[in-house]
Amino acid sequence: MVDHFGLQDKVVAVIGGGLGMGQASCEALASVGARACVIDIDPERADNVAAKIRAAGGQAEAFTADVLANDGPASCAAAVVERCGRIDGLVTIVGQAKFGPFLDMTREDWELDHRRNLAYFAFCAQAFARQMVTQGDGGAITAIASVSGTQSAPNHAAYGAAKAGLINLVRSMAVELAPHGIRVNAISPGSIRTPRLSSPEMAKVIAESLVPFKRQGRTDEIASAVLFLTSQMASYVTGHNLCVDGGFMAQYILGELKPS
Repeated sequence: MVDHFGLQDKVVAVIGGGLGMGQASCEALASVGARACVIDIDPERADNVAAKIRAAGGQAEAFTADVLANDGPASCAAAVVERCGRIDGLVTIVGQAKFGPFLDMTREDWELDHRRNLAYFAFCAQAFARQMVTQGDGGAITAIASVSGTQSAPNHAAYGAAKAGLINLVRSMAVELAPHGIRVNAISPGSIRTPRLSSPEMAKVIAESLVPFKRQGRTDEIASAVLFLTSQMASYVTGHNLCVDGGFMAQYILGELKPS
């Protein structure tokens, strides 16, 4: 059987791999032969995901790291190299929004949303890309952005600004790292049903009024996009932001969404 993914025994680190979209991405990568490095701030979550993957016959390693700390990104990359010998891919799934009116936003709110949605990615990507450059045989970096970074983000403006910056950073990195054979892409999820956004009330609102598919997305649907962009199936794709949103952005761009 032809291996279309080209990820057999490749070392792919997933930051935020302990739950939700991160867990689903680790499982998807391992299912096609990758060695999934499950990185999470919670050691129990990382261990549980790695154990589940190994029990299913896949390859997985668990790592604990706080990538928001100043030395977190470099230490995380070094730990992966020490245990696995190399880095072939990086997926970053860390982020959180603080909701509230723009007029009430504080400097601390702004800095926190940028640290946990943009700054950490910049320095994680830098640390892992440096290793890829040293290895000399390319790699793939995939960042989870958000549809809030591609349109207005009322009541979570700092988050939207940070995700917009992330998407632009991905494009800049893609151009700079292309000579090294490193591809850099982003995925902008719409509303995805995760442990952090799983209330029946929210799902009903999303399904009935916002998404053409009339439902929230699933974590495995984001994982499929991660798998594609990390794999050789996307060997000529870089600097791209892939919206996985059930058609939300399409109707918004066309002006068909009429908020009450």
